[in-house]
Amino acid sequence: MGAPDPHFDEGPASPDLAGGDSSSDLAEKRTTRMASAATAPGVSLAPLTEMIGLYLSADDVKRVREAYRFSDAAHLGQFRASGEAYISHPVAVTEICAGWKLDAPALMAALLHDTMEDQGVTKQELIERFGAEVAELVDGLSKLDRLEFASKAEQQAESFRKMLLAMARDVRVILIKLADRLHNMRTLGAMPAVKRRRIARETLDIYSPIAHRLGLNAIYRELQELSFRAISPHRFEVLQRAVLAARGNRRELVGKVTESVRSALPAAGIEADVHGREKTIFGIYHKMLEQKKSFSEVLDIYGFRVVVNSQPECYLALGVLHQLFRPVPGKFKDYIAIPKINGYQSLHTTLIGPYGTPAEFQIRTRDMHQIAESGVAAHWLYKASETGLNDLQKRTHQWLQSLLDIQRQTGDSGEFLEHVKVDLFPDAVYVFTPRGKIISLPRGATPIDFAYLIHTDVGNKAVAARVNGEFVPLRTELKSGDAVEIVTSPTSRPSAQWLNFVRTGKARSEIRHYLRTVKYEESVAFGERLLAQALKSVNLIMPAADDAVWEKLARGSGAQSRDEILADIGLGKRLAAVVARRFTPGDDPISVSAAEMDEQASAISGSIRIQGNEGLAVQLAPCCTPIPGDAIMASIRLGHGLIVHTEDCPTARRQRAREPERWIDVSWDEQTARQFPIRIDVIMRNERGMLGRVAAEISAADSNITHITMQDEASATVSLHFTIQVENRQHLARVIRHLRHIPQVQRIVRVKS
Repeated sequence: MGAPDPHFDEGPASPDLAGGDSSSDLAEKRTTRMASAATAPGVSLAPLTEMIGLYLSADDVKRVREAYRFSDAAHLGQFRASGEAYISHPVAVTEICAGWKLDAPALMAALLHDTMEDQGVTKQELIERFGAEVAELVDGLSKLDRLEFASKAEQQAESFRKMLLAMARDVRVILIKLADRLHNMRTLGAMPAVKRRRIARETLDIYSPIAHRLGLNAIYRELQELSFRAISPHRFEVLQRAVLAARGNRRELVGKVTESVRSALPAAGIEADVHGREKTIFGIYHKMLEQKKSFSEVLDIYGFRVVVNSQPECYLALGVLHQLFRPVPGKFKDYIAIPKINGYQSLHTTLIGPYGTPAEFQIRTRDMHQIAESGVAAHWLYKASETGLNDLQKRTHQWLQSLLDIQRQTGDSGEFLEHVKVDLFPDAVYVFTPRGKIISLPRGATPIDFAYLIHTDVGNKAVAARVNGEFVPLRTELKSGDAVEIVTSPTSRPSAQWLNFVRTGKARSEIRHYLRTVKYEESVAFGERLLAQALKSVNLIMPAADDAVWEKLARGSGAQSRDEILADIGLGKRLAAVVARRFTPGDDPISVSAAEMDEQASAISGSIRIQGNEGLAVQLAPCCTPIPGDAIMASIRLGHGLIVHTEDCPTARRQRAREPERWIDVSWDEQTARQFPIRIDVIMRNERGMLGRVAAEISAADSNITHITMQDEASATVSLHFTIQVENRQHLARVIRHLRHIPQVQRIVRVKS
């Protein structure tokens, strides 16, 4: 992924910024530059002043002009790749923001948005000069170029994270950022081709979906169009020529449809504005790809918009249009009753116009039209509470707040960005809660996504789901109109397998956070058991949790705390025998060398007792599926904890021969607290009803079948492959005895490989 806001390559930095000047020197030189800027030729502020003078007070206009003078001075001597003075860019960005009627602090931040990043202006300086509100906005817009990161990708992800979190606190940040990106895209022609494509790809992947998610449809379409032109200039030109040619051929069609509608609506008592519109080049190209059609086969490159005064008139106009032209079945969508996730509302219908050509109509009120074009910017919101917000603002507010929730549960910037990108789906499905409330989810979402959207605890404790009254698997994709109910259990917890099918960033981050937290806690507990065993082997006891020896040991081993040391032992990152050696009297905890690790690895006397409920710190190897009663051994794998195998497992024997120092003796505890999966093959005569008979016998032995497959051995026999749950070897033996009661069963084999 590219940098979040490439801006255009500036000219060489001003000489006084190239050296290592102190903050006071820089401030003094900026003051000098401001005096120079007052007499230097600059960009005219007149158009902007005229725009903001229509809705801002005289004092606010004065503050905006002051921000302009400061920005102009800061960028003095700096030029864009096109050769223009750099100040032209902040002014153009501010004009776009003024078109949305953003307030004075937002316009000031738009003028100053590059001063911290490019010219070394400090946040404190902006606070002192323009106030904390403006400084916070500029800080949220600034990249992190001056910090050290392990990689370019990490830097870019961290920059996005900072921007999106600033946006979650104040939506003006993203409005300014989108205006900034829009102007950069409009003037992309001065950049080298490689950089143009990189910036355009990033715009298409990140900024365009954000604009769509916030309902900024006019910007969304323009960003798509400009990105497509930069990424595929030849395809864009070919399609543009084709559209121009078709425009002449279809002018009569558009005129005839428009005239018919304009006559029919007033006759029905409906006052409306009717406009024919041409679909964007990118929209046509996307439809060609999606439907695998050539340009000549895409007939509906023209659409029509009907704007009326009230919501009831939308439905009346729909009836008039359906009487005027024949509707295409299945092509009607009511986004007024169920708005899109970004607040968009309209009626959509496709009609067969003159000459058999399909034409799409959008019917909406004037307020809906304003929201459709400007989205949240039409009533931009940056409030801490939800008092007095309309539905669009509430949905936007909830999404922005979910970014903060995801940040709290996420490990790093790359993971955070991955979660956020998942949430930027342009399409959505709409499902119902048991109380009839409509919930919007990304296309492909599952009951797990639904559960986490309701509440984190509902997601963490989900065990089953009912969709339209029927039980379904948790990985089932939901469809619009589904009524969803989640069944929970206090003993349930998230599974790592859920990450393979959840779609929302919130669900993904909550699951990962839970697994990380639980794994850590379980690893601490298991590490404590391993260390106690190792200390016992050298006739020592476990020091108290508040003993100073833990702090000394942590300092010497690079750990932060006692729990971190124990977690590392439980996860196999440290060997319990080596840590135990550091508690030996007279032994300096810092002096144990890495070479001694292998010598001490097998110093644990006796065996570790396994109960089976240790969680992620102890895992049963899937290659041999050990159960209580089996002779077992275990290896400590880095980052995975203890992996338990049966003693006769071929995989374990090969690994033990290669790394004997990683293996320790383990045994089953007398009390185990769960049922364990085991695989068996049943070969039997192929007779009618045999599968039901086998399942009944397994159930009669108090076992549960979790998976089954069948394979014909020959015409007379069949092999049934079962995965069942048993408590121990005695329980398995009971299951086998029950199966042997069936005369048709010829052979029963426990599968270990």
